Amino acid sequence: MERLCIMELHFKNNKIKKNCEDPRKAQKEYGLRIGNVLTQRVGELRAADNLLDIKHIPAARLHKLEGTRADEYAVDLVHPFRLVFSPVLEETENIHELGNINIVRIEEVTDYHGKQKR
Repeated sequence: MERLCIMELHFKNNKIKKNCEDPRKAQKEYGLRIGNVLTQRVGELRAADNLLDIKHIPAARLHKLEGTRADEYAVDLVHPFRLVFSPVLEETENIHELGNINIVRIEEVTDYHGKQKR
């Protein structure tokens, strides 16, 4: 029996969408290693029911960001790069419950370490 995946992905813009969905574009934009891991992480997000499933993938190392990025999450790509995304929630849903988050908006691929927070 085929499992219905309910994780829904939105993208900040068309460029990030193409880079996340096309391995060749991702490799051209970010290099072979990062491009491969990026498309793998996007596949894992698509296959998940919610962010709780992603939390159980050790290599992804899902973590909530802090400071001005407190409403965003990230997963590891190739150190120090991360895939950053924000949950899309109804007002009644609790952002602190990973099991409630099944729609995310992919914001960027970045190395935010050592950078001034936006």
